[in-house]
Amino acid sequence: MYEFFRQYLNEITSSIISDAEFQHIEEAFAIKSMKKRQFLLHEGSVCKYMAFIVKGAMRHYSIDEKGNEHIVRFGVEGWWMSDRESLRMQTPSKYNIDALEDCDLLVATNEQLNRVKELSPLFFRMAHLLDERHSIANQNRVHASICYSSDEKLLDLMKNYPDFLQRFPQNMLASYLGISPETFSRVRKQINAK
Repeated sequence: MYEFFRQYLNEITSSIISDAEFQHIEEAFAIKSMKKRQFLLHEGSVCKYMAFIVKGAMRHYSIDEKGNEHIVRFGVEGWWMSDRESLRMQTPSKYNIDALEDCDLLVATNEQLNRVKELSPLFFRMAHLLDERHSIANQNRVHASICYSSDEKLLDLMKNYPDFLQRFPQNMLASYLGISPETFSRVRKQINAK
């Protein structure tokens, strides 16, 4: 599991991490396995971990007063999953995070993350690069959410995350896009018919 993370780190930073530096990372991250439907975080709890997904898929979502799910993001192999606000501020989360498939994770607490950033310049660089990417992705997601039609939202998903269509159920994809499952189905049929 650590070797997958090491390759990921080298790829993201376009560098080769030394054994000595990587040892700090191995010491900071613990291995955690989760079964499908198991929770990493429950709404109202304080988020304990930043999780790197080695294997499996997860979702980060809230449930409104009517019981409707609103998926904020999915996570798959090589992606990170956490409620950053709750983790950093140590405040109760508005979200749930659960496993959509059996998962193998590497997890670290906020304190462990801060320590490894001090001890590993390459990890610090990776975190900075990922923060930039995360900010850009969030900006694009907000733009799509408020500006795109249902058709454009689905086309954008198909272009940027085509594997999501095979991996996640239609009702979850609809929730992620902020449209009803019926609209999702209708739009998908129209797009496939073209």
